[in-house]
Amino acid sequence: MSERTRDPQAALYCSTIVVGSAVTKLDALAIVALVADSRVDGQRTMRPRVPLAPGSWVEIEIPKFGEPPPLAIDVYSERSAEQARLQALTLLGLLEAATPWNLHLLDEG
Repeated sequence: MSERTRDPQAALYCSTIVVGSAVTKLDALAIVALVADSRVDGQRTMRPRVPLAPGSWVEIEIPKFGEPPPLAIDVYSERSAEQARLQALTLLGLLEAATPWNLHLLDEG
């Protein structure tokens, strides 16, 4: 579902992968798209994203000015917290296999 057609009142669920390695947002987006066999949508916007399964996608948050890593890979789902977590775990495994990044899933409770 595109950003334009998504119900703005719909709840979003999120699961976060923390990257403790030094990597830029642009590089991280490209690598996430590559390992997920996807693409980066909205590359020249304030909120680029990598689509995953229907109703789920990745956005990347960068540290504030002058702060060191971590970088946050936020995996969003329109459907459920379980789908967001499953997509994040799948992506975590793909990234662990393809990169030397220091990664972990943020414990959400």
